[in-house]
Amino acid sequence: MQKVISGKILLLTMIAAISLTACKNGGLFGKKKGKSAVTGWNYDDKNMGNFHVAKVKYPKAGPGLVFVQGGTFVMGAKEDDVMGDWNNVPRRVTVPSFFIDETEVANVHYREYLYWLENTFSNDTNIVYKALPDTLVWREELAYNEPYVEYYFRYPSYNYYPVVGVSWRQAYDFCIWRTDRVNELNLIKKGYLKKDAAKREMKGAGAEGSFNTETYLMNPDMIQGRNKPKKSDLKDINGKPRSTVRLEDGILNMGYRLPTEAEWEYAAYGLLDQNPAPRKKEGKSGEELFSNEQIYSWSKNPNGLRDNRRGSWQGSFLANFKRGSGDNMGVAGGLNDRAAIPGPVKTFYPNAFGLYNMSGNVSEWVADVYRPMTSIDAQDFNYFRGNKFQKYYKNSSGEYERDSLGRLKKVDISDEEVKNRTNYQHNNVINYLDGDSASQVYYGYGVTSLISDQSRVIKGGSWNDRPYWLSPGARRFMEEDQGASTVGFRCAQSYLGPPEGPGFKDGNIFAKRKQNKKKKK
Repeated sequence: MQKVISGKILLLTMIAAISLTACKNGGLFGKKKGKSAVTGWNYDDKNMGNFHVAKVKYPKAGPGLVFVQGGTFVMGAKEDDVMGDWNNVPRRVTVPSFFIDETEVANVHYREYLYWLENTFSNDTNIVYKALPDTLVWREELAYNEPYVEYYFRYPSYNYYPVVGVSWRQAYDFCIWRTDRVNELNLIKKGYLKKDAAKREMKGAGAEGSFNTETYLMNPDMIQGRNKPKKSDLKDINGKPRSTVRLEDGILNMGYRLPTEAEWEYAAYGLLDQNPAPRKKEGKSGEELFSNEQIYSWSKNPNGLRDNRRGSWQGSFLANFKRGSGDNMGVAGGLNDRAAIPGPVKTFYPNAFGLYNMSGNVSEWVADVYRPMTSIDAQDFNYFRGNKFQKYYKNSSGEYERDSLGRLKKVDISDEEVKNRTNYQHNNVINYLDGDSASQVYYGYGVTSLISDQSRVIKGGSWNDRPYWLSPGARRFMEEDQGASTVGFRCAQSYLGPPEGPGFKDGNIFAKRKQNKKKKK
Protein backbone atom coordinates (compact mmCIF):
# COMPACT_ATOMS: atom_id res chain seq x y z
CA MET A 1 0.00 0.00 0.00
CA GLN A 2 2.79 2.40 0.91
CA LYS A 3 4.41 1.96 -2.49
CA VAL A 4 1.14 2.81 -4.22
CA ILE A 5 0.71 5.90 -2.06
CA SER A 6 4.27 7.09 -2.71
CA GLY A 7 3.79 6.72 -6.44
CA LYS A 8 0.57 8.75 -6.29
CA ILE A 9 2.27 11.56 -4.38
CA LEU A 10 5.15 11.70 -6.87
CA LEU A 11 2.71 11.94 -9.78
CA LEU A 12 0.76 14.73 -8.06
CA THR A 13 3.97 16.62 -7.38
CA MET A 14 5.02 16.47 -11.02
CA ILE A 15 1.64 17.72 -12.25
CA ALA A 16 1.65 20.57 -9.73
CA ALA A 17 5.12 21.70 -10.79
CA ILE A 18 4.19 21.75 -14.48
CA SER A 19 0.74 23.30 -14.37
CA LEU A 20 1.08 25.36 -11.18
CA THR A 21 -2.38 24.19 -10.27
CA ALA A 22 -3.48 21.64 -7.74
CA CYS A 23 -5.33 18.55 -8.82
CA LYS A 24 -8.68 17.91 -7.29
CA ASN A 25 -7.29 15.34 -4.88
CA GLY A 26 -4.86 17.93 -3.52
CA GLY A 27 -1.09 17.74 -3.19
CA LEU A 28 1.42 17.98 -0.39
CA PHE A 29 2.24 21.59 -1.32
CA GLY A 30 0.25 24.58 -0.22
CA LYS A 31 -2.80 24.40 2.03
CA LYS A 32 -4.53 21.44 0.43
CA LYS A 33 -4.09 18.05 2.01
CA GLY A 34 -3.11 14.85 0.27
CA LYS A 35 -5.71 12.15 -0.09
CA SER A 36 -5.34 8.38 -0.02
CA ALA A 37 -5.78 6.73 -3.40
CA VAL A 38 -7.11 3.56 -1.73
CA THR A 39 -9.48 4.90 0.96
CA GLY A 40 -10.20 8.50 0.00
CA TRP A 41 -9.27 9.66 3.50
CA ASN A 42 -7.25 12.87 3.82
CA TYR A 43 -3.70 12.78 5.08
CA ASP A 44 -2.70 15.09 7.94
CA ASP A 45 -6.35 15.70 8.79
CA LYS A 46 -7.14 15.45 12.50
CA ASN A 47 -10.76 14.67 11.66
CA MET A 48 -9.65 11.63 9.71
CA GLY A 49 -7.03 10.17 12.06
CA ASN A 50 -4.20 12.56 11.16
CA PHE A 51 -2.20 9.93 9.26
CA HIS A 52 1.00 11.69 8.19
CA VAL A 53 2.67 10.98 4.86
CA ALA A 54 6.02 12.71 4.33
CA LYS A 55 6.81 14.31 1.02
CA VAL A 56 8.54 11.90 -1.29
CA LYS A 57 12.20 12.19 -0.40
CA TYR A 58 15.32 10.12 -0.86
CA PRO A 59 18.16 9.49 1.57
CA LYS A 60 20.81 12.17 1.54
CA ALA A 61 24.47 11.31 1.81
CA GLY A 62 25.69 11.62 5.37
CA PRO A 63 28.84 13.66 6.13
CA GLY A 64 31.86 12.46 4.17
CA LEU A 65 29.95 10.21 1.77
CA VAL A 66 29.84 10.08 -2.05
CA PHE A 67 27.00 8.66 -4.16
CA VAL A 68 27.90 5.58 -6.20
CA GLN A 69 25.53 4.70 -9.04
CA GLY A 70 25.08 0.94 -9.05
CA GLY A 71 25.09 -1.50 -11.94
CA THR A 72 26.48 -4.78 -13.17
CA PHE A 73 30.18 -5.67 -13.31
CA VAL A 74 32.53 -8.62 -13.34
CA MET A 75 33.63 -9.24 -9.78
CA GLY A 76 36.92 -11.04 -9.25
CA ALA A 77 40.36 -11.32 -10.84
CA LYS A 78 41.28 -9.04 -13.75
CA GLU A 79 44.75 -10.50 -14.34
CA ASP A 80 46.62 -13.76 -13.88
CA ASP A 81 46.35 -15.28 -10.40
CA VAL A 82 50.10 -15.06 -9.79
CA MET A 83 49.64 -15.78 -6.08
CA GLY A 84 47.87 -19.05 -6.85
CA ASP A 85 45.10 -18.25 -4.37
CA TRP A 86 42.24 -19.07 -6.74
CA ASN A 87 39.93 -17.16 -4.40
CA ASN A 88 38.63 -14.53 -6.80
CA VAL A 89 37.06 -16.40 -9.71
CA PRO A 90 35.41 -13.84 -12.05
CA ARG A 91 31.61 -13.72 -11.98
CA ARG A 92 29.03 -11.14 -12.99
CA VAL A 93 27.02 -9.51 -10.21
CA THR A 94 24.80 -6.46 -9.79
CA VAL A 95 25.32 -3.90 -7.03
CA PRO A 96 22.49 -1.45 -6.22
CA SER A 97 23.37 2.23 -5.77
CA PHE A 98 24.84 3.23 -2.40
CA PHE A 99 26.97 5.81 -0.60
CA ILE A 100 30.60 5.31 0.43
CA ASP A 101 33.23 7.46 2.14
CA GLU A 102 35.25 9.66 -0.16
CA THR A 103 38.37 8.79 1.84
CA GLU A 104 39.58 6.32 4.39
CA VAL A 105 38.75 7.11 8.02
CA ALA A 106 41.61 9.26 9.34
CA ASN A 107 43.37 9.35 12.70
CA VAL A 108 41.61 12.56 13.71
CA HIS A 109 38.21 11.00 13.01
CA TYR A 110 38.97 7.98 15.14
CA ARG A 111 40.35 10.19 17.94
CA GLU A 112 37.03 12.06 17.88
CA TYR A 113 35.35 8.71 18.51
CA LEU A 114 37.67 7.94 21.45
CA TYR A 115 37.10 11.43 22.87
CA TRP A 116 33.34 10.78 22.95
CA LEU A 117 33.83 7.38 24.60
CA GLU A 118 36.24 8.79 27.20
CA ASN A 119 33.76 11.45 28.27
CA THR A 120 30.49 9.52 27.96
CA PHE A 121 31.79 6.33 29.61
CA SER A 122 34.19 7.96 32.07
CA ASN A 123 33.17 5.42 34.72
CA ASP A 124 34.05 2.43 32.54
CA THR A 125 37.61 2.65 31.29
CA ASN A 126 37.36 -0.84 29.80
CA ILE A 127 35.07 0.47 27.02
CA VAL A 128 37.70 3.00 25.94
CA TYR A 129 40.47 0.41 26.21
CA LYS A 130 38.63 -1.98 23.85
CA ALA A 131 38.27 0.79 21.25
CA LEU A 132 41.94 1.83 21.20
CA PRO A 133 43.81 0.99 17.98
CA ASP A 134 46.75 -1.33 18.37
CA THR A 135 49.72 0.97 17.82
CA LEU A 136 52.11 -1.94 18.33
CA VAL A 137 51.28 -3.09 14.78
CA TRP A 138 54.16 -0.84 13.72
CA ARG A 139 56.70 -2.80 15.76
CA GLU A 140 59.02 -5.21 13.88
CA GLU A 141 61.79 -7.48 15.15
CA LEU A 142 64.40 -6.05 12.78
CA ALA A 143 63.23 -2.47 12.16
CA TYR A 144 63.24 0.77 14.13
CA ASN A 145 59.56 1.74 13.95
CA GLU A 146 59.13 2.93 17.54
CA PRO A 147 58.45 6.55 16.44
CA TYR A 148 55.36 5.29 14.57
CA VAL A 149 54.30 3.28 17.61
CA GLU A 150 54.41 6.43 19.73
CA TYR A 151 53.36 9.19 17.32
CA TYR A 152 51.51 7.96 14.23
CA PHE A 153 48.04 7.88 15.79
CA ARG A 154 48.32 10.89 18.13
CA TYR A 155 50.69 13.48 16.69
CA PRO A 156 49.08 16.34 14.66
CA SER A 157 51.42 15.69 11.71
CA TYR A 158 49.38 12.56 11.02
CA ASN A 159 45.89 13.96 11.67
CA TYR A 160 44.64 13.18 8.19
CA TYR A 161 46.55 9.97 7.63
CA PRO A 162 44.41 6.79 7.63
CA VAL A 163 43.93 5.16 11.01
CA VAL A 164 45.57 1.72 11.17
CA GLY A 165 45.81 -0.98 13.81
CA VAL A 166 42.00 -1.06 14.00
CA SER A 167 40.35 -4.47 14.05
CA TRP A 168 37.24 -5.36 12.08
CA ARG A 169 35.22 -5.36 15.31
CA GLN A 170 36.45 -1.87 16.21
CA ALA A 171 35.61 -0.58 12.72
CA TYR A 172 32.13 -2.10 13.04
CA ASP A 173 31.58 -0.29 16.36
CA PHE A 174 32.86 2.99 14.90
CA CYS A 175 30.17 2.81 12.19
CA ILE A 176 27.42 2.48 14.82
CA TRP A 177 28.84 5.39 16.81
CA ARG A 178 29.01 7.54 13.67
CA THR A 179 25.37 6.75 12.84
CA ASP A 180 24.27 7.76 16.33
CA ARG A 181 26.17 11.06 16.31
CA VAL A 182 24.79 12.06 12.90
CA ASN A 183 21.20 11.22 13.89
CA GLU A 184 21.57 12.85 17.29
CA LEU A 185 22.61 16.09 15.57
CA ASN A 186 19.69 15.81 13.11
CA LEU A 187 17.21 15.55 16.00
CA ILE A 188 18.82 18.44 17.88
CA LYS A 189 18.57 20.67 14.80
CA LYS A 190 14.91 19.71 14.31
CA GLY A 191 14.12 20.36 17.97
CA TYR A 192 13.33 16.77 18.98
CA LEU A 193 16.30 16.64 21.33
CA LYS A 194 17.28 19.46 23.68
CA LYS A 195 20.13 21.68 22.51
CA ASP A 196 22.33 20.62 25.41
CA ALA A 197 21.62 16.89 24.93
CA ALA A 198 25.07 16.15 23.52
CA LYS A 199 26.77 18.27 26.17
CA ARG A 200 25.04 16.43 29.00
CA GLU A 201 25.67 13.11 27.30
CA MET A 202 29.44 13.70 27.32
CA LYS A 203 29.51 14.39 31.05
CA GLY A 204 29.57 10.76 32.07
CA ALA A 205 26.06 9.85 30.97
CA GLY A 206 27.04 6.23 30.39
CA ALA A 207 24.97 3.60 28.61
CA GLU A 208 21.60 4.74 29.97
CA GLY A 209 22.17 8.40 29.09
CA SER A 210 23.68 8.03 25.63
CA PHE A 211 21.82 8.36 22.36
CA ASN A 212 21.41 5.30 20.15
CA THR A 213 19.40 5.31 16.91
CA GLU A 214 17.89 1.82 17.25
CA THR A 215 16.93 2.47 20.87
CA TYR A 216 15.27 5.74 19.86
CA LEU A 217 13.22 4.05 17.14
CA MET A 218 12.17 0.99 19.16
CA ASN A 219 11.57 2.66 22.53
CA PRO A 220 12.14 6.44 22.54
CA ASP A 221 11.23 6.66 26.24
CA MET A 222 14.65 5.15 26.97
CA ILE A 223 16.38 8.18 25.44
CA GLN A 224 17.10 11.13 27.71
CA GLY A 225 16.90 14.77 26.63
CA ARG A 226 13.89 14.38 24.34
CA ASN A 227 11.97 17.51 23.48
CA LYS A 228 8.64 18.41 21.84
CA PRO A 229 9.11 21.28 19.36
CA LYS A 230 6.50 24.03 19.43
CA LYS A 231 6.16 23.98 15.65
CA SER A 232 6.42 20.82 13.61
CA ASP A 233 4.95 19.20 10.51
CA LEU A 234 4.69 15.98 12.51
CA LYS A 235 1.40 15.78 14.41
CA ASP A 236 -0.18 13.18 16.67
CA ILE A 237 -3.76 11.94 16.35
CA ASN A 238 -5.02 15.08 18.12
CA GLY A 239 -3.25 17.43 15.72
CA LYS A 240 -0.56 18.42 18.26
CA PRO A 241 3.18 18.32 17.53
CA ARG A 242 4.68 14.88 17.98
CA SER A 243 7.53 14.45 20.44
CA THR A 244 9.25 11.65 18.54
CA VAL A 245 10.44 11.03 15.01
CA ARG A 246 9.67 7.80 13.18
CA LEU A 247 11.58 6.14 10.39
CA GLU A 248 8.88 6.95 7.84
CA ASP A 249 9.30 10.67 8.52
CA GLY A 250 12.54 10.65 6.52
CA ILE A 251 14.52 12.66 9.07
CA LEU A 252 16.87 10.01 10.44
CA ASN A 253 19.99 9.01 8.51
CA MET A 254 20.05 5.54 6.95
CA GLY A 255 23.08 4.62 9.04
CA TYR A 256 26.77 3.95 8.46
CA ARG A 257 28.25 0.47 8.08
CA LEU A 258 31.19 -1.31 6.50
CA PRO A 259 30.76 -1.78 2.74
CA THR A 260 30.22 -5.28 1.42
CA GLU A 261 33.02 -6.79 -0.64
CA ALA A 262 30.93 -6.43 -3.81
CA GLU A 263 30.17 -2.76 -3.05
CA TRP A 264 33.79 -1.95 -2.27
CA GLU A 265 35.12 -3.64 -5.41
CA TYR A 266 32.49 -2.02 -7.62
CA ALA A 267 33.19 1.44 -6.15
CA ALA A 268 36.94 0.92 -6.57
CA TYR A 269 36.70 0.34 -10.32
CA GLY A 270 34.74 3.57 -10.81
CA LEU A 271 32.99 2.20 -13.88
CA LEU A 272 30.95 5.39 -14.30
CA ASP A 273 33.21 6.57 -17.12
CA GLN A 274 33.11 3.29 -19.04
CA ASN A 275 29.72 4.04 -20.60
CA PRO A 276 30.40 6.21 -23.66
CA ALA A 277 27.05 7.98 -23.57
CA PRO A 278 26.12 8.67 -19.93
CA ARG A 279 22.62 9.90 -19.24
CA LYS A 280 22.42 13.68 -19.20
CA LYS A 281 18.70 14.14 -19.62
CA GLU A 282 15.68 12.09 -18.72
CA GLY A 283 15.03 9.48 -21.36
CA LYS A 284 18.66 9.46 -22.53
CA SER A 285 20.69 6.43 -21.49
CA GLY A 286 24.09 5.01 -22.32
CA GLU A 287 24.89 2.07 -24.51
CA GLU A 288 25.61 -0.40 -21.69
CA LEU A 289 29.11 -0.91 -23.01
CA PHE A 290 32.33 -1.60 -21.12
CA SER A 291 35.10 -0.20 -23.29
CA ASN A 292 37.76 -2.14 -21.39
CA GLU A 293 38.35 -4.34 -18.37
CA GLN A 294 40.64 -2.18 -16.27
CA ILE A 295 43.05 -3.71 -13.77
CA TYR A 296 43.33 -0.82 -11.31
CA SER A 297 40.91 1.73 -9.92
CA TRP A 298 41.83 4.57 -12.25
CA SER A 299 41.14 4.91 -15.97
CA LYS A 300 40.11 8.19 -17.61
CA ASN A 301 40.02 11.59 -15.94
CA PRO A 302 36.39 12.58 -15.33
CA ASN A 303 37.21 14.52 -12.14
CA GLY A 304 38.28 17.82 -13.69
CA LEU A 305 41.90 17.31 -12.62
CA ARG A 306 44.23 19.59 -14.55
CA ASP A 307 46.92 18.20 -16.84
CA ASN A 308 48.60 19.94 -19.74
CA ARG A 309 49.14 18.58 -23.23
CA ARG A 310 52.80 17.90 -22.54
CA GLY A 311 51.80 15.15 -20.13
CA SER A 312 52.90 16.57 -16.79
CA TRP A 313 51.60 13.39 -15.13
CA GLN A 314 53.80 11.12 -17.20
CA GLY A 315 55.79 8.94 -14.83
CA SER A 316 53.86 10.06 -11.73
CA PHE A 317 52.73 7.35 -9.35
CA LEU A 318 48.93 7.28 -9.13
CA ALA A 319 48.88 5.29 -5.89
CA ASN A 320 50.91 4.76 -2.74
CA PHE A 321 52.55 1.34 -2.99
CA LYS A 322 55.89 -0.47 -2.82
CA ARG A 323 57.66 -0.55 -6.19
CA GLY A 324 60.05 -3.33 -5.23
CA SER A 325 62.02 -4.89 -2.42
CA GLY A 326 63.41 -2.11 -0.23
CA ASP A 327 61.86 0.63 -2.42
CA ASN A 328 58.91 2.27 -0.66
CA MET A 329 59.25 5.79 -2.04
CA GLY A 330 62.08 6.10 -4.54
CA VAL A 331 65.36 8.01 -4.51
CA ALA A 332 66.04 11.31 -2.73
CA GLY A 333 65.37 14.21 -5.06
CA GLY A 334 63.01 12.06 -7.12
CA LEU A 335 60.64 10.43 -4.66
CA ASN A 336 58.14 8.49 -6.74
CA ASP A 337 55.05 8.46 -4.50
CA ARG A 338 56.26 10.89 -1.80
CA ALA A 339 55.04 8.56 0.96
CA ALA A 340 57.22 6.19 2.98
CA ILE A 341 54.21 4.99 5.00
CA PRO A 342 50.47 5.74 4.48
CA GLY A 343 49.88 9.18 2.98
CA PRO A 344 47.11 11.70 3.75
CA VAL A 345 43.67 10.33 2.92
CA LYS A 346 42.99 12.92 0.23
CA THR A 347 46.09 12.40 -1.88
CA PHE A 348 46.85 10.37 -5.01
CA TYR A 349 44.61 9.92 -8.01
CA PRO A 350 40.85 9.68 -7.34
CA ASN A 351 38.80 7.30 -9.47
CA ALA A 352 35.75 8.15 -11.60
CA PHE A 353 33.46 8.26 -8.54
CA GLY A 354 35.85 10.74 -6.89
CA LEU A 355 37.04 8.17 -4.33
CA TYR A 356 40.59 8.38 -3.03
CA ASN A 357 43.02 5.53 -2.44
CA MET A 358 40.88 2.62 -3.56
CA SER A 359 44.20 1.26 -4.85
CA GLY A 360 47.07 1.66 -2.41
CA ASN A 361 47.72 3.63 0.80
CA VAL A 362 46.07 1.12 3.15
CA SER A 363 44.08 -2.04 2.56
CA GLU A 364 40.54 -1.82 3.94
CA TRP A 365 38.17 -3.96 5.96
CA VAL A 366 34.87 -4.91 4.33
CA ALA A 367 31.86 -6.54 5.94
CA ASP A 368 32.15 -10.03 4.43
CA VAL A 369 33.23 -13.23 6.10
CA TYR A 370 36.07 -14.72 4.07
CA ARG A 371 35.79 -17.98 2.17
CA PRO A 372 38.34 -19.01 -0.51
CA MET A 373 35.70 -19.96 -3.06
CA THR A 374 32.31 -18.51 -3.85
CA SER A 375 29.73 -21.02 -5.02
CA ILE A 376 27.97 -20.42 -8.31
CA ASP A 377 24.82 -20.52 -6.19
CA ALA A 378 25.79 -17.25 -4.49
CA GLN A 379 23.35 -14.40 -5.04
CA ASP A 380 24.18 -12.36 -8.12
CA PHE A 381 22.33 -9.31 -6.74
CA ASN A 382 23.91 -7.52 -3.79
CA TYR A 383 26.21 -10.44 -2.98
CA PHE A 384 27.31 -10.72 0.67
CA ARG A 385 28.48 -13.47 3.01
CA GLY A 386 28.10 -12.81 6.72
CA ASN A 387 24.41 -12.79 7.59
CA LYS A 388 23.45 -13.75 11.11
CA PHE A 389 19.80 -12.90 11.71
CA GLN A 390 18.81 -11.57 15.12
CA LYS A 391 15.91 -9.90 16.90
CA TYR A 392 15.65 -7.45 19.78
CA TYR A 393 15.71 -8.99 23.24
CA LYS A 394 12.86 -8.41 25.69
CA ASN A 395 13.01 -9.38 29.35
CA SER A 396 10.34 -11.24 31.30
CA SER A 397 8.41 -7.98 31.67
CA GLY A 398 8.32 -7.47 27.90
CA GLU A 399 10.74 -4.53 28.04
CA TYR A 400 13.79 -3.79 25.92
CA GLU A 401 17.18 -3.67 27.60
CA ARG A 402 20.37 -1.81 26.72
CA ASP A 403 23.89 -3.20 26.84
CA SER A 404 27.02 -1.57 28.27
CA LEU A 405 27.35 0.65 25.16
CA GLY A 406 23.73 1.84 25.28
CA ARG A 407 22.59 -0.30 22.35
CA LEU A 408 19.54 -2.52 22.44
CA LYS A 409 20.34 -6.12 23.33
CA LYS A 410 19.73 -8.71 20.61
CA VAL A 411 19.40 -12.48 20.52
CA ASP A 412 19.70 -14.98 17.70
CA ILE A 413 16.53 -16.02 15.92
CA SER A 414 15.96 -19.71 16.60
CA ASP A 415 15.79 -22.19 13.74
CA GLU A 416 12.38 -23.23 15.08
CA GLU A 417 11.02 -19.75 14.36
CA VAL A 418 12.02 -19.84 10.70
CA LYS A 419 11.66 -23.53 9.82
CA ASN A 420 8.58 -22.85 7.65
CA ARG A 421 10.09 -19.99 5.69
CA THR A 422 11.04 -20.48 2.05
CA ASN A 423 13.86 -17.91 1.82
CA TYR A 424 15.94 -19.02 4.84
CA GLN A 425 15.72 -21.68 7.55
CA HIS A 426 18.65 -20.83 9.83
CA ASN A 427 19.64 -17.74 11.78
CA ASN A 428 23.38 -18.11 11.11
CA VAL A 429 24.11 -18.49 7.41
CA ILE A 430 27.78 -17.52 7.42
CA ASN A 431 28.64 -21.07 6.37
CA TYR A 432 25.86 -21.43 3.81
CA LEU A 433 27.05 -23.20 0.62
CA ASP A 434 30.68 -22.78 1.56
CA GLY A 435 31.90 -26.31 1.12
CA ASP A 436 29.39 -28.55 2.84
CA SER A 437 27.77 -31.53 1.15
CA ALA A 438 24.78 -29.50 0.00
CA SER A 439 26.88 -27.00 -1.94
CA GLN A 440 28.95 -29.51 -3.96
CA VAL A 441 31.90 -27.14 -3.42
CA TYR A 442 34.88 -28.54 -1.61
CA TYR A 443 38.20 -27.28 -0.34
CA GLY A 444 40.46 -28.60 2.36
CA TYR A 445 39.56 -27.40 5.80
CA GLY A 446 42.26 -29.75 7.06
CA VAL A 447 44.93 -28.09 4.94
CA THR A 448 44.92 -24.87 6.94
CA SER A 449 43.45 -23.70 10.22
CA LEU A 450 43.66 -20.01 9.31
CA ILE A 451 40.12 -19.70 7.92
CA SER A 452 37.27 -19.42 10.43
CA ASP A 453 33.93 -17.70 10.92
CA GLN A 454 35.92 -14.76 12.31
CA SER A 455 37.97 -14.35 9.11
CA ARG A 456 37.01 -11.10 7.37
CA VAL A 457 37.91 -9.90 3.89
CA ILE A 458 40.36 -7.06 3.33
CA LYS A 459 40.55 -5.31 -0.06
CA GLY A 460 42.93 -3.02 -1.90
CA GLY A 461 46.70 -2.88 -1.77
CA SER A 462 48.64 -0.88 0.81
CA TRP A 463 51.73 1.32 1.08
CA ASN A 464 53.80 -1.81 1.73
CA ASP A 465 52.37 -3.97 -1.09
CA ARG A 466 53.53 -4.73 -4.63
CA PRO A 467 51.32 -3.63 -7.57
CA TYR A 468 49.50 -6.98 -7.83
CA TRP A 469 47.49 -6.21 -4.69
CA LEU A 470 46.38 -2.80 -6.02
CA SER A 471 43.78 -4.45 -8.26
CA PRO A 472 40.29 -4.21 -6.68
CA GLY A 473 39.70 -7.85 -7.65
CA ALA A 474 42.46 -9.10 -5.34
CA ARG A 475 41.35 -10.25 -1.88
CA ARG A 476 42.94 -11.31 1.37
CA PHE A 477 41.72 -11.87 4.92
CA MET A 478 42.52 -11.40 8.61
CA GLU A 479 40.81 -12.43 11.83
CA GLU A 480 38.27 -9.81 12.90
CA ASP A 481 40.07 -9.12 16.21
CA GLN A 482 43.42 -8.36 14.56
CA GLY A 483 44.92 -5.16 13.19
CA ALA A 484 47.86 -4.26 10.96
CA SER A 485 49.91 -1.21 9.99
CA THR A 486 48.70 -1.74 6.43
CA VAL A 487 44.94 -2.04 7.08
CA GLY A 488 42.37 0.73 7.67
CA PHE A 489 38.73 1.16 6.66
CA ARG A 490 36.03 3.42 5.25
CA CYS A 491 32.26 3.44 5.85
CA ALA A 492 29.29 3.02 3.53
CA GLN A 493 25.58 3.80 3.70
CA SER A 494 22.61 2.19 1.98
CA TYR A 495 20.60 4.21 -0.54
CA LEU A 496 16.93 3.68 -1.32
CA GLY A 497 15.56 5.51 -4.32
CA PRO A 498 16.07 5.94 -8.07
CA PRO A 499 19.30 4.07 -8.87
CA GLU A 500 20.63 7.02 -10.86
CA GLY A 501 20.37 9.14 -7.75
CA PRO A 502 18.16 11.89 -6.31
CA GLY A 503 16.72 14.12 -9.02
CA PHE A 504 16.15 11.25 -11.44
CA LYS A 505 13.08 9.11 -11.99
CA ASP A 506 12.72 5.60 -10.69
CA GLY A 507 11.97 3.31 -13.62
CA ASN A 508 11.18 4.29 -17.20
CA ILE A 509 8.19 6.64 -17.35
CA PHE A 510 6.56 7.41 -20.68
CA ALA A 511 4.81 10.75 -21.03
CA LYS A 512 1.25 10.92 -22.31
CA ARG A 513 0.12 13.15 -25.13
CA LYS A 514 -3.24 14.12 -26.51
CA GLN A 515 -4.47 11.95 -29.32
CA ASN A 516 -5.89 13.51 -32.49
CA LYS A 517 -9.57 12.77 -32.70
CA LYS A 518 -11.28 12.39 -36.04
CA LYS A 519 -13.98 14.94 -36.60
CA LYS A 520 -17.45 13.60 -37.03
CA LYS A 521 -18.91 14.15 -40.46
